[in-house]
Amino acid sequence: MKDLEKYMAMPFRMEVVKDLDESGFVVYFPDLPGCISCGETIEKALANAEDAKKAWLEAALDEGIQIYEPK
Repeated sequence: MKDLEKYMAMPFRMEVVKDLDESGFVVYFPDLPGCISCGETIEKALANAEDAKKAWLEAALDEGIQIYEPK
């Protein structure tokens, strides 16, 4: 899936915040609405975020949702 590889390589901005209600971190991509993940460590949160980004992009491509390039 060439388009997926292209979008995965794009530098989408990632926000990482400490989860104040529970232990761990929350990660989201402002340019990919609803694409959010978390993890108990920063390393796990970042790995989960990459999986979430891939799943979000796959779904958008399958559904024909427009994907805007990173700002």
